[in-house]
Amino acid sequence: MRLFGVGTAEPQERAETASSEHPSAPIPIVGPGVGEGIRVPLGESELTVFPLMLGAAEFGWNVDLSTSHGILDRYVEFGGNAIHTADGFSAGRSEHIVGQWLRARGQRERVVLAARVGSHPDNPGLGSVNLVRAVEASLTRLGTDRIDVLYLDASLDATTHLEDTLATVEWLREAGKINAVGSFDFTPERLVEARILASAGYPRIEVLDEPYNLVRRTGFEGDLRLVAAAQGLAVTPSHALEHGFLSGQHRSRSRVSGVRGEQMRAHLNRRGIRVLRVLDRIADETSVPVAAVSIAWLLAQRTIVAPIVNTFSPQQIEELMQGAGITLVRSQLAELAHASD
Repeated sequence: MRLFGVGTAEPQERAETASSEHPSAPIPIVGPGVGEGIRVPLGESELTVFPLMLGAAEFGWNVDLSTSHGILDRYVEFGGNAIHTADGFSAGRSEHIVGQWLRARGQRERVVLAARVGSHPDNPGLGSVNLVRAVEASLTRLGTDRIDVLYLDASLDATTHLEDTLATVEWLREAGKINAVGSFDFTPERLVEARILASAGYPRIEVLDEPYNLVRRTGFEGDLRLVAAAQGLAVTPSHALEHGFLSGQHRSRSRVSGVRGEQMRAHLNRRGIRVLRVLDRIADETSVPVAAVSIAWLLAQRTIVAPIVNTFSPQQIEELMQGAGITLVRSQLAELAHASD
C-alpha cells in the first residue's frame, strides 16, 4: 500500500485520525500536511516533533539555495516540523540557507529548530568563551533569537570540563537563547557525568545524537543505548541512511567516486549487499521505497525518537516521510537485524 499520496478526507478529519494513533502506525489516508497531527515528545523537554528530522548537512555544499528551500518547503507541506543544522555544515552556509528560508516563509514559530555547535573553525570546542560565540554566530546566521535544541558537539573537544560547559549552557538558557540541550559524540561516561551534574542543578541533557543505522550499529548499541534508556533521552540518530547507501541508490562500486564513493564502496561488501537484498524484499512487501523501510527500522528501535535524514531533492522527501507511516512486523525486523549482524 502506498502511504503518501493525495487523500480525500477533510484536513481536520485527517488530523484527528492521525493524532489518535501511535506515530509509527500505518496511515490509511495521507495527503500533504497530514504529518501535522503526528508528533512525539522530544525526551522530557516540552518540545514535540514529527518523528523524522530534516537534516541540512548538504545545504550549501551539494545542494544549492533554491533546491534547499524546495526541500524545506516540501518537508513542511507534508507536516514535518523539525529542522537540524550545524555551525560546521559548509562552514556555516547551511545555517544561512535555513535562516533565509525561515524569514522568507515566516515559519520560525512553526518549526523546532535544532543546531549543533562546536565544530566551526572560528569557534571550535565547548569552552565557555567559544561556546557563547558559537551560539551567537549561529543565531545570527539563522536570523533568530533562540535555538530550540542546542546540540553540544564533543567531537573536537575532549579536554573542557563538562561542568564549565553546562554552566555556560545554563547562562544561555536563562538569557533565552536556547531551550532544550542535546549532545553529539558523548561517551556513556560523559552522559553519566552530565546527569550527576544535572542533579546538582545544572541543565539536563535531554536529546542524544549518535550516528546509527542498519550498517552502523556498534557505536550505539551497548552501553550508550543503555545509558540513553536509563536517562530517558530522546535519541535522534544522524546518518540514518548512511550517506544514501540505505536508500538503495548505490549498488555498484564502479558508479561511485570521491570521498563519498569510498564510503559507499566500503559498504558494498557481503554484509552490505545482504542488507540491501532484505530491504528490497521488505520494500516490495510493504509497497514503499527502500529508504522508508530503513527509516521504519530505526523508529522501531528502543529509545529512537526522530532520525535525522539529509536529502538532495524535494522529490526524495515523500519517500523519506513514508518511513514514519509504516510499521514493520517482528519477522521483518528480525530479518533486517540478522542481515546486518
